[in-house]
Amino acid sequence: MAIIEHTALTKSELFSSLKQKKIQWAGNSKLKIYGTLQCKSGKRLKMENRVFFNSEKEAVQEGYRPCGHCMREDYMAWKNNTLIFVV
Repeated sequence: MAIIEHTALTKSELFSSLKQKKIQWAGNSKLKIYGTLQCKSGKRLKMENRVFFNSEKEAVQEGYRPCGHCMREDYMAWKNNTLIFVV
């Protein structure tokens, strides 16, 4: 599964994808940051900048970094260059 742009989804497609767990992570396409769907920072994103991922691994493979708000520990590990993902 590739990056899913928020603007490419209808409201019903979005809710269906969330319910079926096809979407589990969200990101900011401009800043290349990903985080949880519950993140307060992510919820304030403009729709045209919001993208969705099926997995954390997918976000990292696309070059996104962890959010400093909702994923503090992962962000600090990324910042210190110690974040390791098993592919």
